[in-house]
Amino acid sequence: MSQTQGDEEETGYLLIAKLESSGISATDIKKLKEGGFFTVESVAYATKRALLNIKGISETKADRILAEAAKIVNLGFTTAMDVHLRRQEIVTITTGSTELDRILGGGIETGSITELFGEFRTGKSQLCHTLAVTAQLPVSMGGGEGKCLFIDTEATFRPSRILSIANKYSLNGEETLDNIAYARAYNTDHQMSLLIQAAAMMSEARFSILIVDSAMALYRTDFSGRGELAARQMHLAQFLRQLQRLADEFGVAVVITNQVVAQVDGGASMFNPDPKKPAGGNIIAHASCTRLQLRKGRGENRICKIYDSPSLAESECTFAILEDGISDAVE
Repeated sequence: MSQTQGDEEETGYLLIAKLESSGISATDIKKLKEGGFFTVESVAYATKRALLNIKGISETKADRILAEAAKIVNLGFTTAMDVHLRRQEIVTITTGSTELDRILGGGIETGSITELFGEFRTGKSQLCHTLAVTAQLPVSMGGGEGKCLFIDTEATFRPSRILSIANKYSLNGEETLDNIAYARAYNTDHQMSLLIQAAAMMSEARFSILIVDSAMALYRTDFSGRGELAARQMHLAQFLRQLQRLADEFGVAVVITNQVVAQVDGGASMFNPDPKKPAGGNIIAHASCTRLQLRKGRGENRICKIYDSPSLAESECTFAILEDGISDAVE
């Protein structure tokens, strides 16, 4: 077996250069990379219109590129048994709390989007900091054996927290920080463009998690009022679609945090002592595979509830935020 084949089996995705062997020119492959396509899967999952938006890609070329990608990537039906076997191989990343890992079926699932929502001081950013470290651990220790991509929209990232958490897991602090690719997003367009850079980086090195803290903050300031609601939701849907594409292509865990808003409809708030709901509406609700609601507990303790999941039972547990990251609840 060649080195290239071995790399493909290990990573699970095919670099876009493989299309050259199918007769696609190096010039067209360069254009595809400039358009944000770095793997054969990303091309196979794209619409024809997305390819036509790339300068220099004609309708004839787009048809041929899509046809060649479809020959390499299986886009048809498979058996439920195949899906079952693939899901048994999915890696989960530990949260640092055994109770939280237990209700999550082992930890944060790779290959899908997990949303953390709650008020301020409920532990969203602290959980993100812990995951940025545990994602680097070996699989045998509950990690993902990969680097972390961290997109920060609220300026809450603190390297000092990373060092404290790395020390807990006996990891070298400087190496742990070097394995986290950090970017501060300043507006929603910038937030979207960072995902193109993320795709390029993931095609060159092994990443196991992508964190966006928070996904909604900039949307709530860049778009205001009902007049811009449709444009906001469309932009948000495209951003979430890109996140899911990265999860599908590279098998990374995608973790996004979300804010909450007051629920003003009288019927719901009448029977709910804390009438708040996650921001973003149905767009973010449908895009997130697993939704976790965080709320304050006593002292350092926080409570996590599985709000929505296709496979996990609705349950909740208590965990703690300590100096060395997320841990089991303090009595």
